[in-house]
Amino acid sequence: MTTPPMQTPPPADRRTDPIRPTDDQARALGKQLLRGARFGSLATLGPDGHPSASLVSLATDIDGTPLILVSALSSHTGNLKADPRCSLLLAPGGKGDPLAHARITLKLRARQIERASEAGARIRRRFLARQPKAALYADFGDFCFFALDLEAASLNGGFGRAYELTPSDLLSDTVAASALAGMEEGAVAHMNEDHADAVRHYATALLGAVDGAWRLTGLDPDGADLARGDQALRLPFPAPVATPGELRSILVELAAAARKTG
Repeated sequence: MTTPPMQTPPPADRRTDPIRPTDDQARALGKQLLRGARFGSLATLGPDGHPSASLVSLATDIDGTPLILVSALSSHTGNLKADPRCSLLLAPGGKGDPLAHARITLKLRARQIERASEAGARIRRRFLARQPKAALYADFGDFCFFALDLEAASLNGGFGRAYELTPSDLLSDTVAASALAGMEEGAVAHMNEDHADAVRHYATALLGAVDGAWRLTGLDPDGADLARGDQALRLPFPAPVATPGELRSILVELAAAARKTG
């Protein structure tokens, strides 16, 4: 009887790559997590080189760059000034096993914002629209805004759904964001003051939210941010917009769609 040759076992460290190819579904989920977050866990590097995590309130700039408002008395503020490298975990969670829900870790580099600059005024406005209670302390002398410039991201869409994303996968087109930046404040005010019913229908008919005094807090090339008290919603556009005219058109189209659905 011939003894069959022994099979050489594979090396113990040979594993299947768990990272999936990035597709449009992954990009959409990553953008939803980024734009929809009101808080996150910020990890900074302390003087001893050890990571330190803190809970921070969040908003996004018009291109999707995360924004934070921090006190000089907080250790993470000193850490960011000494070493701008940081990361941010966005994990909204849900019912059941928290590991079954989508989350994203952003690799970032912090940049302090000059309050008196044009960008400083826009960032303050967008942050307070998203976090209105922060108006109680936003202008205190020891508070400052940071933009967290995105360098890379790791997305986990649930068990077996891991992706590595680039800034271009998550952020809005810079040319389009610049084109909308000058008119966004006026467009948000106009929608809230003159088209409150349309905003409410965005929330209830298109996003399935409970009825109430919903308002727009921000507009950008990829969607609209809505809020009602402490609740926040993200309404993604069917396709990115690049001009003020395209933004107006998509808002009208979505209002019509919401009326038909509702």
